Parts: sequence; C-alpha cells; structure tokens
Amino acid sequence: MSKVVVIGATGHIGTYLVPRLAMAGHQVIAVSRGVARPYQTNAVWSHVETLQIDRQAEEAKGNFGTTIANLNADIVIDLICFTRASSDQLADALEHNVSHLIHVGTIWTHGAAAVVPTLESAVKYPFGDYGVQKADIEADLLRRAHRRNFPVSIVYPGHIVGPGWAPLNPAGHFNPAVFSAIAANQRLSLPNFGLETVHDVHADDVAQVILGTMDNHAASMGESFHAVSSGALTLRGYAEAMYRWFGHEPNLDFAPFAQWAAEQNPDEAHATREHIARSPNCSIEKGRRLLGYAPRYTSLEAVQEAVTWLISDGQVTTQVS
Repeated sequence: MSKVVVIGATGHIGTYLVPRLAMAGHQVIAVSRGVARPYQTNAVWSHVETLQIDRQAEEAKGNFGTTIANLNADIVIDLICFTRASSDQLADALEHNVSHLIHVGTIWTHGAAAVVPTLESAVKYPFGDYGVQKADIEADLLRRAHRRNFPVSIVYPGHIVGPGWAPLNPAGHFNPAVFSAIAANQRLSLPNFGLETVHDVHADDVAQVILGTMDNHAASMGESFHAVSSGALTLRGYAEAMYRWFGHEPNLDFAPFAQWAAEQNPDEAHATREHIARSPNCSIEKGRRLLGYAPRYTSLEAVQEAVTWLISDGQVTTQVS
C-alpha cells in the first residue's frame, strides 16, 4: 500500500475519499487548515494522520510545495488548487519526488457545451475566472506529463453533491428555499424552456474516480477523467422529478431569461446564468473503460440524499401550503 497525502482533506470530496483510502490500507496524511470538519463522521478518521497547514500563507512564503514534498508521499492528491501559481509551486517541488500527483479540476474548463456528451478530449473554450484559471492549470500539468513524463492524472468533477451542504437546485442556484417551495407544491418559475442542463456528481463518486486513477496507474498517467453521474439533467426534468418526489405533479412556468432574472434575487440569477450558460453534459465512457468507473448515484439520487439531509437540518420544510 502507498503513503498518500490529501490536500484539502476535510472538504466535500475528502469527507469520502480519506476514509476510502484508509480502508483500502493506505497510510493517509490529511492536510487542511484545521478549520473545517468532515461533513460526515467516520471512525476511520482516527487512523488517519492529520496535518494543519495554511496553504495560502505557506505559498506566500514559497514553502508549501517543499513542505508537501518533504512528507515523502508516494501519491499526492490535490483537491484545492485554484491558480496556476499555486499549481506550479506544488508541481515544481514534486517533480522527481512523487510517483503520482492527482489534481482535481472541474468540468467548467470546457466552457459552454457544444457536442454532447462532451468528451475529455474536446477542445476547450473556458470563460469566467474560475474556469480559465483551472484550464490553465490543467493544460500545464498535461504538458508536463507529455513532455517530461511528470506523473499526473486529472479528475474533472461536475457539481459536487452530498449530505451536509445545499445542492444546486432546479432553478440553477443554491437557495434551499426552492426545495421548500416544491415540497409545498408552490409554482416554480424556470428560465427559458428549462432545457439547459446541469451535471451533478455525488462526492463519493468523485472519490471513486480518484481511487480508480490510483488503481489503474499505467492507464491514468497523463490522462484526464470526468467525474460526473451517468447522465446530466435538464432544469425542467430535475424540477419535475423533485415535485413527484415530494408527492406532487409538476407546477412550473417559464419565462425568457431576462424576464425571469428580473424577478429573482440578483445573486441567485447570476448563479443560474453561470450554470446554464455552460449547460454541462459530460461523458464518463473514458472512466468506465480505463478505470472501471461505475457511479453509485444518479444525479437525482445524489440530490435527493442531500435534500433529505437539508430537511433533517431544518433548511428545507415540507409543509404543503
């Protein structure tokens, strides 16, 4: 088994990934700022070494990459890298000092969906600071892999879902009140015809892809893999399914985006636009073929588990008006 360092270990993905690694027999060092706790409790964490490091502060001193390299891990899994400078510092320090770096990116590097389902190999036209920065990181890491045999694999999650936090809702933003309105059989307005798509993934399925890259080292080296569910959802299909999950027939209306947005909270309308402007719909065929990826959750199953938690936490009410 391997010595594995997980950077950003107590977040969405780490909540599931760290226990999976430990139960597989790996020696795990969980690196985080020490501020957040995992979203789900698991006794396996008592067998994991934890290391408190403020990445941003250490990077500013030029120390972070060297600090990670000095842990002498076989495998480093980076869950929280968002800028090229951050990636460069870590990759430079790990070159010739690690057998496998697994970088977690995002399907937003694709930009707007064109041919669907989108393949990992599709030409990318990212937009927005987050997508552009992540695309720059990924392009550099793959160049290192192909030109210098740098041992890296890249995992591209969709929108990550799980109990403990609010999922993207059928209106394309994050206000859990939308689920309360659906549960109460209130009418929900959607932009356009509700046919834009979102592509969710349960955090545990992202962990599954990461372990797949480890277990299929030769096939995953210098490659990238989507970590999404087996199928994207249209906003309309998502909303209709949630109405029926709460025991109602769908109660929807539609409006052109500008008209719809004018009647919404501006921040929520902006979040919706960011998602539907991309309308991701990504293929997992490569992961199935090379890693044996078989997602445990559909998008709806992942969301419904998360909403069940929101109900238990009092963030979603289920009273019919």
